[in-house]
Amino acid sequence: MTAATETIQELLAVVGLEPDYRNESLTLLEKGNSRYVRDLKLNLSSTFTSSHLSDKECALIALSIAVNNNNKVLTDFFEKLAIAKEATVEEIAEAVGCASLLALNNVFYRFRHFTGKEKYTQIPARVRMQIMSSPVTGKEFFELMSIAVSAVNGCEMCVNAHEHSILALGATEERVFDAVRIASIVTSAGKVIY
Repeated sequence: MTAATETIQELLAVVGLEPDYRNESLTLLEKGNSRYVRDLKLNLSSTFTSSHLSDKECALIALSIAVNNNNKVLTDFFEKLAIAKEATVEEIAEAVGCASLLALNNVFYRFRHFTGKEKYTQIPARVRMQIMSSPVTGKEFFELMSIAVSAVNGCEMCVNAHEHSILALGATEERVFDAVRIASIVTSAGKVIY
């Protein structure tokens, strides 16, 4: 057994998959005896805890990103982790709803930003966003999930708007940073675990 095979098995155990689970990406890493698998395992394991977010918040952010990235394997894993960290079904649904809503917003506001035309900012958006007005997870945490999804989706306007809101609500830059760190790691893991 190569070092990569052993580490892949450890990585799979982290997300509750069988040791023989493989896909195209894992197979290529295994064939190349890639040392990257160890980094990925350590990075993914670091999404479970934070000095600035609760374990439940970490799991909900990771779940929102897995949903955003349409990754069933990681969605299933982070849903179970969120439940284990005492997330309610309403909070889990809100993490899913946040991913969907922000996908809409990120496309829409990126379009407005890219065109730079005043006319498009004057036309009513005509999209519903009631979930943002009184989220079950609280306004500050919903904004944290929103900035994480927006960072993954590459919407500069949304990232800036959510960061401004988060800080205005009294959150720290460390909470913002950790939310985006988790988003980047879950996105990275999703390129290999799917």
